[in-house]
Amino acid sequence: MNTLTFPDDFLWGTATASYQVEGAAYEGGRSESIWDTFCRVPGAVYAGENGDIACDQYHHYKEDVALIAKLGFKSYRFSIAWPRILPNGVGAVNKEGVAYYRSLCAELHKYSVQACATLYHWDLPQVLQDKGGWAKRFIVEAFVEYAKVCFAELGDCVDQWITMNEPLCVTFMGYLMGSHAPGIKDPVQAAGAIHHILLAHGAAVKEYRKTGLTAPIGITLNINTPRPATKSEADVEATRRSLAFEAEVFLFPLIGKGYPEIVLQAGWEFPIKPGDLEVMSEKMDFIGLNYYFENAVAWDESSPNKYSNVPFWQERTDMGWPIVPWGLYRQIKFASEATGGNLPIYITENGYANPDSVDGGGRIHDEKRIEYLKRHLSVCSTLIKEGVKLKGYFVWSFLDNFEWAWGYSKRFGIVHVDYKTQKRTLKDSAYFFRDVMAGFGEW
Repeated sequence: MNTLTFPDDFLWGTATASYQVEGAAYEGGRSESIWDTFCRVPGAVYAGENGDIACDQYHHYKEDVALIAKLGFKSYRFSIAWPRILPNGVGAVNKEGVAYYRSLCAELHKYSVQACATLYHWDLPQVLQDKGGWAKRFIVEAFVEYAKVCFAELGDCVDQWITMNEPLCVTFMGYLMGSHAPGIKDPVQAAGAIHHILLAHGAAVKEYRKTGLTAPIGITLNINTPRPATKSEADVEATRRSLAFEAEVFLFPLIGKGYPEIVLQAGWEFPIKPGDLEVMSEKMDFIGLNYYFENAVAWDESSPNKYSNVPFWQERTDMGWPIVPWGLYRQIKFASEATGGNLPIYITENGYANPDSVDGGGRIHDEKRIEYLKRHLSVCSTLIKEGVKLKGYFVWSFLDNFEWAWGYSKRFGIVHVDYKTQKRTLKDSAYFFRDVMAGFGEW
């Protein structure tokens, strides 16, 4: 028998993001975000879908929190919609928006569930994108103003803060490849966005330290930490370059190591001003890592950065991503060693996309998701036994939701959502997770 064992103080959570679940896009004083705009671009999002309604958590939060508590989760990671708090990006505070998040936190605390709030999970107010968004330096001051409002209005009811979610996706997919909002393809703007996101994170943490609040604050990264396709020197060097461009460029400035030399030598120019690197490396309390898969890379002379992902043998998720549980081990070890082994680490997202459907008896038998979770949780258990400071795990996602450019075609939830009726149905994976958290993760 295999048994998953975790420390008593291990933080079990589940996660969502505002634009993916809230809905109520034109209610409660919320203004438009870059995703509202992007969803109207022909061909940008699967089937022309959008997050106008999504899971309607804005109106169903009490039902959702009751389910979270019923399953035994100790923390709910949600994100705050910047356009719901500051409809103009800066300036006047929307009290209706503040009231919604205070009500959500109060409901969580009623069930002794912690509130883990992410300040930025991709829904930038469109009014700020109209001025250049993350590619322009003004955005740092705007983000700090927004963060200070959240600290002041919600600081007494948030138990854990995350400044940014996945800078890699925000910058590479949003400003380099154009596959996510705001849909820009410009390496200069991408470099600017990387710099300003990291700078805004550090500046916000610096302001947080002035508040006297004691809830831990950190950032969530989705660094790519690949393995070499072969043992050849060329493929090992390709992996080294990939690590620099897709992991170290985001992590190193946050821990006082600056931008990787490989990236700078490749011609990437970051708009650094005196003092920026010091601000970026403002001490945080933990680091969050989102992990779904690991790539194998090989040297590729034709690629601008001299490496490319290569085909793999592993089974794929519905996203087409390879299932590589031990890639999680390698990533956590990399992050732990890079940060000196003393910074607490949380897995803030890990999950499996599966084309789930409700059977005739009203059940969802998502065996492949359960197998995915078993294998990744087993890796987590191993890491903890080896002394890595892995302090918690948030399964992605609590609900099926709007999966960005894939619309509603991909289901990550441990709870099924019927988007026509908004009916929630627990999947088998939810019951599996309930057992794990209760101390019966055995099979």
